[in-house]
Amino acid sequence: MAAITSIKTRPFCLPNPLQSSPNLSHLSLRYFRLISLRPPLSSFSSKISASRPRDSVCASRSDAVMEDKTIMQDRMLVMVPPHPLIKHWISVLRNEQTPCAIFKSAMAELGRLLIYEASRDWLPTISGEIQSPMGVATVEFIDPREPVTIVPILRAGLALADHASSVLPATNTYHLGMSRDETTFQPLVYLNNLPEKFPEGSRVFVVDPMLATGGTIVKAIDLLKDRGLNNNQIKIISAVAAPPALQKLGTKFPGLHLYTGMIDPVVNEQGFIVPGLGDAGDRSYGT
Repeated sequence: MAAITSIKTRPFCLPNPLQSSPNLSHLSLRYFRLISLRPPLSSFSSKISASRPRDSVCASRSDAVMEDKTIMQDRMLVMVPPHPLIKHWISVLRNEQTPCAIFKSAMAELGRLLIYEASRDWLPTISGEIQSPMGVATVEFIDPREPVTIVPILRAGLALADHASSVLPATNTYHLGMSRDETTFQPLVYLNNLPEKFPEGSRVFVVDPMLATGGTIVKAIDLLKDRGLNNNQIKIISAVAAPPALQKLGTKFPGLHLYTGMIDPVVNEQGFIVPGLGDAGDRSYGT
């Protein structure tokens, strides 16, 4: 069973949101600002333990930094940013009456916000001095010599990654085309233009809107790691995630970071997230 830690101003205990139970209250999921997934061990308890109150964390800054480093090394971190605009665009995407063009635009806006959140403290920078109209100023820029790599998983990943370049000043993009066998739910790769080897120190966003059974995203991460990346160099951007995918990723890729707009509790027998968004690719491109 995965260990779950939530950050909030007051300690609390809730049912485990990573168990795919149809009785799980969706309301409980929105309390989770950050979820850390440790690879399962036999001694794990199914009980959720809340983290320290935020004021305690601030009062013991050095301890918190050491704790964060330990968590990053042996757990996958799942972030659900509590921004009202993220909730808004998720709501637009959920609505079955949303037209194709608006759905695709909403997906792009959601991707912009999630990439913004995911790029905090992760981008390479250069500093120096420039002359402003009123004097000399010390400045900091994103280093254009180290572009962030975007890897959208086709088709729907294209829509979620559409505004990445409006957030990130320097990017390059490699595409992965993957479909899912609707009987076995196993991924099939039909397009792969990844480089043979990623440069040392690369930072990569893998963009896949729907993380349901986890087969596609696990295959994508495997392909990236085969080309020289480690877990800490990869961040996943998704619109909606579900427990089966999170459990697979957390077990296989400790240290990975995942940013998602929402965690839904159920994957049905057809491999779709419930309530989810439906088929994100079909809805984005009207097919």
